[in-house]
Amino acid sequence: MANAVGMVEVLGLPPALAAADAMCKAANVTLVGMEKVSGARYTVIVRGDISEATVAVEAGVEAAKSIVGDKQLYLSSHVIARLSENLEWVLKSMRPNARLASYLDPVPSDRPPLVS
Repeated sequence: MANAVGMVEVLGLPPALAAADAMCKAANVTLVGMEKVSGARYTVIVRGDISEATVAVEAGVEAAKSIVGDKQLYLSSHVIARLSENLEWVLKSMRPNARLASYLDPVPSDRPPLVS
């Protein structure tokens, strides 16, 4: 059950991509999106169980901190254990959309693999 929401806020696209990649590889979470907050600020958002979201956020923070820049690119992070249904309804970015859901479906057995 994907009750928890994990967020990592960074400065710039490279640390956002690094955080998103690390978060998805480190834990069984779903990448809900990357929101451009303002200027070069991005927030990476994942959903999953509380333990998985916590592990994912920790991995995302470490990945963002590992990107070398002229200033600190990691800004903040947070995990919300049980997001209010009201927030889910108002904040559309907190729930997977239909386009994202198509990537979550298993690959049909008759389709060849992308990489051989």
